[in-house]
Amino acid sequence: MTQFVFLMQQLRTTFDSGVTRNIEWRQRQLKQLAALLKDHENELLEALQLDLGKSHAEGWLTELSVVNKEIQHTLNHLPQWMKAKRVRQPFLAMPGKSYLHPEPLGIVLIIGAWNYPIQLMLSPLIAALAAGNCVILKPSELAPRTAELLANTIPQYLAHDAINVVNGGADIVTDLLQNRFDHILYTGSERVGKIVMRAAAEYLTPVTLELGGKSPAVILADANIKTTARRLAWGKWINAGQTCIAPDYVLVDESIQNELVAALKEASQTMFGVTPQSAEDYGRIVNDAHFNRLISYLSNGKVAFGGDFNASERYLAPTVLTHVNIDSPIMRDEIFGPILPIIPISSLAEAIDFIQQREKPLALYGFSNSNKKLRQLTEATSAGNQCNNDTLMFMLNPELPFGGVGRSGMGRYHGHFGFETFSHVKAVMYRSTRPDPSFRYPPYTKFKRRIMRWLSSQ
Repeated sequence: MTQFVFLMQQLRTTFDSGVTRNIEWRQRQLKQLAALLKDHENELLEALQLDLGKSHAEGWLTELSVVNKEIQHTLNHLPQWMKAKRVRQPFLAMPGKSYLHPEPLGIVLIIGAWNYPIQLMLSPLIAALAAGNCVILKPSELAPRTAELLANTIPQYLAHDAINVVNGGADIVTDLLQNRFDHILYTGSERVGKIVMRAAAEYLTPVTLELGGKSPAVILADANIKTTARRLAWGKWINAGQTCIAPDYVLVDESIQNELVAALKEASQTMFGVTPQSAEDYGRIVNDAHFNRLISYLSNGKVAFGGDFNASERYLAPTVLTHVNIDSPIMRDEIFGPILPIIPISSLAEAIDFIQQREKPLALYGFSNSNKKLRQLTEATSAGNQCNNDTLMFMLNPELPFGGVGRSGMGRYHGHFGFETFSHVKAVMYRSTRPDPSFRYPPYTKFKRRIMRWLSSQ
């Protein structure tokens, strides 16, 4: 027996009571979550700054505003999402009606990540509540101030008999996973994702895994260099590069490599100044282990600019590496930090081949003035998400799903896709008891077989 048996029984009792199936209950939880964000905005932003060095502006832009938009989008569409949808009735089953009826799964476990500890905790919570589930939230212990604040505030706003926050380290996750959930969503590393999936298999529990990977950016010779560099710099160095969909490395046409590096340096200095260490909007590495791992990557290529660091602050400057050995550790592992390797290519075909030979990434970025070439890149490669001529921005569209493919993850959420993830779409058919023709019942005479064949073709 685990320490969470009583909690699981309480949540199961709440779910079985049917209260979470009510649209008013779901809407009330979502509105209360919005009120939490409004009432505690400054505290949440301060916690993000203490945990990750995020400025209040960056914290609001990448975390609070994203969650608020998701809440509003969900509230606007929830009545329609919850409606049973009628589908065509086959002629053989006439008279009658068929429907797709979404129903909640039950008890959901959401295991959050430290790099966006509010967004990656509350966005899936929105979807789970919209679908009518009870939820256990496990924030990352690597963002302790944010985790503690969520644990203290969520019970004040949300139904405590249906939504619980559990804090702690790996031992707590291990204990949680010994319980039977109806769905598990995990955001984080591939290593832990495998642990989650093995534990879920014990109960045949479905999982959604958001695991990251090495997300490439392909820069073709006809790209707008200045705009491309600015958008690459923003997507790479926001949150000090600790973003699962950040451009992990760049494949750039060799004819414009030097121009791109110079433009990236200019973009970096425009955003963070000549000394990013003193820039208000430049973050810090989350802990010493990640910091030391990133510093070891600096020897995997030639530092074109950046490369300076301060261990006491866990500061590492926006850095571009050239002359990178593609077999070095920085090209094997997800970087998850502010180092951007630049790899020259001679053609789009070479870039496609480079990407195809590696694991499918969570995100893919293409930069070109040719829609034909961008379509070619889209059709020839596989990625969880793709954004052309920009970075990260697909996350702002609630009409687009977010999720990985292959080793970058499985499942998806955001908007209606999240509602579907945390719902079971039940097939429902209504039949009339009259008429009740005898041709469907044995014995199947030659005449009955002829009738059935004709009716099934209608």
